[in-house]
Amino acid sequence: MKHTISILCDDTPGVMTRISGLFSRRGFNIESLTVGHTEAKGKSRFTIVVQGNDQVLEQVRKQLQKIVHVIKVWDIEKGDGVEREHALIKLKVQPEQRGEVLQIVTALQARIIDSFQDLWILEVTGDTESVDNAFNLLSPYKVVESIRTGKIAIERFGK
Repeated sequence: MKHTISILCDDTPGVMTRISGLFSRRGFNIESLTVGHTEAKGKSRFTIVVQGNDQVLEQVRKQLQKIVHVIKVWDIEKGDGVEREHALIKLKVQPEQRGEVLQIVTALQARIIDSFQDLWILEVTGDTESVDNAFNLLSPYKVVESIRTGKIAIERFGK
């Protein structure tokens, strides 16, 4: 089962190493890890996606809570939050393909954020399935380079 875990912590050096190390020592592969500043000065929030056994993951959550500088750890249940990913995709677009690619960009609610000659850089934002769909729809074209963030998530209601 996939779990989206949110961790609020002090923004101090070494916290990410301790958090990710705890998952690796327990044999969990982190599918996605994002971290960023929060609305509170000096605080960061991690969003980690892992797949694993509920009972073992509960132990990991309890151990995370014991790490110095970790303030709070919680699961974001599917349906209880809003999740997003972000991708930048550089495409080589031939002149005869421009119309087709523009239709796909419109359908995906993506944006062309840069272009130079036959290279376009697209920005895609959405849930995991939407970003996957964008990559699938653009696969017939020449994808020169791409990068994708991990999932970020926030609860609909306060914790």
